[in-house]
Amino acid sequence: MAILAAGCQCKTWNIRAAGGGNSNCSSASKIDCVGVSGNQHARRPDTVDSDTETMRDLLKQVAMARPLTDGEQQRLLERAGLGDRASQERLVAVNLGLVIRLANERGEHGMSMPDLVQEGSIGLVEAIRSFANSGEGDFVPFAARHVVAQMEAAIAAEAAATRDADRLIAAATDYERTQMVMHLELHRNATEMELAEKLEWTVERTRHVAEVVADARRRHDEQMLEFIDPQDIDFDHVEGGEFGG
Repeated sequence: MAILAAGCQCKTWNIRAAGGGNSNCSSASKIDCVGVSGNQHARRPDTVDSDTETMRDLLKQVAMARPLTDGEQQRLLERAGLGDRASQERLVAVNLGLVIRLANERGEHGMSMPDLVQEGSIGLVEAIRSFANSGEGDFVPFAARHVVAQMEAAIAAEAAATRDADRLIAAATDYERTQMVMHLELHRNATEMELAEKLEWTVERTRHVAEVVADARRRHDEQMLEFIDPQDIDFDHVEGGEFGG
């Protein structure tokens, strides 16, 4: 997953505008609701349990994989370089332990272990496909470089997406607060131009954040409706009152 304007005092100015750049605001760290307090990116217990189970299965696969002799590995690498899928899959299975070890060395970087292993496996496949024509003599260090490069790129992308998500949440909070204050001051809804001027944003940025806030409000309402059972509401009792006309 922006350039700070000269003299700008708004802390959320550097949030990317809609459609601009390579924004990752909607990836990785999801924004479910604007203005939620606490850790926005905490992992749910069920997700952690699922990760543990996934890693347990992967370690079982590593334990079951039969090691290769030097001759077998060389033949498989040559075939894999020619596109033989079976050879590629065999080499991935044998070298999965390397990927897991390298992922363990990079734990606590904002990505789950299964995600890191998946990214590392992409690097491993790249190494397997390219080794035969690389001119390298030892496959393991060659593969490790590819695995690490893929993991590091994924970690950097995740960190960038998280920063963008945090900026977007802060911008949305600023927008909602300013919208409320201006409504009290003007006794009407502020225009897009008035909000942009007050926030010291461009109109395009103001419009983008307004869309994010509106979408978050809609999602919040949809989530609330999931917990409402119409059979629990006594419409006869509230007729003429809160729900009545």
